Amino acid sequence: MADLFAQFAGWLHDVFVKQLDFWVILGFVAQFMFTMRFVVQWLASEKAKASVIPVAFWLFSLGGGFLLLIYAIARQDPVFIAGQGFGLLVYIRNLMLIRKTKRVRTD
Repeated sequence: MADLFAQFAGWLHDVFVKQLDFWVILGFVAQFMFTMRFVVQWLASEKAKASVIPVAFWLFSLGGGFLLLIYAIARQDPVFIAGQGFGLLVYIRNLMLIRKTKRVRTD
């Protein structure tokens, strides 16, 4: 059992300490932003007592998606690049629709 724990500790060190560089830190920042969009959505829904998607959700999506795309490009991961690239289009389009709706309401 002690050997298994030592192997696991070595694996954790290899994954989380040895590889720590600018790109890994950027990836964690991006992942944090992506996670925050769910926190924002959840809190807004709890406050409204209904499912809602606030603008901050899309802003965190855009920020996290953009940083994750940079991370994926640096890591040369084609699946991740394609996924984040497409996601950015969706986030930008949703923000455009929200802006258009707000403009129509104020006119």
